[in-house]
Amino acid sequence: QVHLVESGGGLVQDGGSLKLSCTAPRMPFVINAMAWYRQPPGKERELVAAVTSGDRSKYGDSVKGRFYISRDKGENTVALQMNSLKPEDTAVYYCNTGRMTGNTYFPGGSWGQGTQVTVSS
Repeated sequence: QVHLVESGGGLVQDGGSLKLSCTAPRMPFVINAMAWYRQPPGKERELVAAVTSGDRSKYGDSVKGRFYISRDKGENTVALQMNSLKPEDTAVYYCNTGRMTGNTYFPGGSWGQGTQVTVSS
């Protein structure tokens, strides 16, 4: 299990921006890939975006062009810049560590505690 610490989130109006951050402070090596998932109320958890240690990334269709995922080089931290937020982006957002092969992200078993993002209309 990887200990993950998330920060950011909160309440924002339609069209606003928020930034989420996640770090794995106790890992002695660089994690292959890190990702953000989200779980809207009453729905299943879905992949938002993932990025490898080499800065290769992928995005869910609903966030392409609005969200941007990034990693600090050589560090186990990942950020998610969310722009042009919509009410349908409202969800609990979770950080995850895993691996990415080609364009497929394989989640690992370690999850952050979750952070609430609420977009008001």
